[in-house]
Parts: sequence; C-alpha cells; structure tokens
Amino acid sequence: MDVHHVTEKADTFTCNAFLVTGGRTTLVDAGAMDGVVDAIREHTDDLEAVVLTHQHGDHVAELEAVVDAFDPTVYAYADHSLRTEVLQADETVRIGDEDFEVVFTPGHADDHVSLVSATTLFSGDVVVHDDGAFDYGSFGRTDMPGQSRETLIESLEHLLDRLPDGVEHLYAGHGEVFHGDVRDVIETALERAEKREPKYPDE
Repeated sequence: MDVHHVTEKADTFTCNAFLVTGGRTTLVDAGAMDGVVDAIREHTDDLEAVVLTHQHGDHVAELEAVVDAFDPTVYAYADHSLRTEVLQADETVRIGDEDFEVVFTPGHADDHVSLVSATTLFSGDVVVHDDGAFDYGSFGRTDMPGQSRETLIESLEHLLDRLPDGVEHLYAGHGEVFHGDVRDVIETALERAEKREPKYPDE
C-alpha cells in the first residue's frame, strides 16, 4: 500500500489529501487545492473510491471536481449530495490493500470519523502529529460553533481503545506524516486536550 500526499504542494489552505494506491485505489479526503485532479492523475487514472473523514470545507471543496474526473464511489458518514455509500461506525472500508475500521470520533466535527487498520491511522483532524499550536501530539480545534472539547476528549479515548498495537503510520488532516509510535502521539494529544486550555492564545 503506497500513500501519496496529493495536496502537499498546495499554495492555498487545504487539508492533507492522501491517495492510496495498490489494491483499491482510494482518496482519503478531497482537499481544497485547485489542481488536485492533476495531482491524482500523476499516480493513477482509475480512482475507485473517496473516503471523507468529515465535511469541513478544506476537506471537501474539490470533491465535485474529483467525482467529475473519476466517478468514484464516495463514502461519507453524514449526508452529502455526492455521497454514494454511507460510512457506518464500527464497520470496515477497503483502502488500498487493507481493511480499515470506521471509528466515530466527533468533537472537531459532528460527522468526524477516523480510519484504523492493523498498521495505519487516517485521523482526519481529531489528532495530528504537529500544527501551529504543538509540534508533537495535537488535536483538532474545538472553539467554533458545533464543536466540543469534551466530545473530542471522549473521541481520543475511544480511538485509543480501538487502536491496534501495531499501528505505526499516522496520516492526519494537517501537519506532517508520522511514522513511529502513533499511540504515544494520541496519548500526548489527549493529555493536552484534557487541560481544557485554549488551543490557540486568541481563542
């Protein structure tokens, strides 16, 4: 299973969108980068599926362009006009060469899911390796309408409960890709979230 960061060269604000090749070629989040279709075509002409971690604009702005170009199956937890398959919590979805469990992880977004296999975590925004607030073990912001720090804390705890011991690859919605002790990254994020302090000084 090869993972390509197709929004890595974006000049505008976007999430990290990851193209997974091998087995079932799948895009995890569509991002908001103009030209993401061209970036995908550098690796494949046959995109079979798109899986959305949640539907904030930076994750779905280019979804229509991706669908128009490739006509993939679109998986989402919440309703979307382009959704063709419902992501069900605790079920599995095939991404690349692996089966990923769908773990419901709200707090940053009420439709947020994380995707967990025996080796890999696509975490969306619930937990990230690094961002503008912390350089190791951070979490999605919870100061906007519809967000909840308490719910996010519960989601991080739930994610730890569902995380296999062998997971060593973290592909988050923002920040750098991480390879190593993914559980420690999540535990660090949880400790910070539990302090209930603003993530950013101006919150």
